Amino acid sequence: MFFINVEAAMYREDKWLMIERSTKEEHAGGLLAFVGGTVDKEGASSDILERTLRRELMEEVGVIACEEMTYIRNTSFVLPDGREVVDIIFLCEWQEGEPFPKSPDEVDAVHWMTTEEILHHPKTEIWLREGLLEADKKRALLVK
Repeated sequence: MFFINVEAAMYREDKWLMIERSTKEEHAGGLLAFVGGTVDKEGASSDILERTLRRELMEEVGVIACEEMTYIRNTSFVLPDGREVVDIIFLCEWQEGEPFPKSPDEVDAVHWMTTEEILHHPKTEIWLREGLLEADKKRALLVK
């Protein structure tokens, strides 16, 4: 029915971990994005969203998130080929590892950026702005 995609609004101090998606990617190639990916079919499972996010963070950029992840929002969209996707964003704090484009077929570049830098970047689309602003509000509440 739907593909389930999860994204990490990962922060370290006052910056967000952002990737430039590979230009090889069919969807949003070359744009700024949070690290994320599609949930694999596992049958009966628990914490599948969080485990998927941890796997994607390690596979794409080689970093580990702190244990606690906080739900931010969900949206849906349709890919150019007609497949429907439910996208879920989680807020998480960086724990260890220096990010790098570990998966060049998915990631062209990795950046730590402030909210303002992301909001004003020419490769930032509306869906990233909206998700970032919600994550930034939640982070402000948690960091106090």
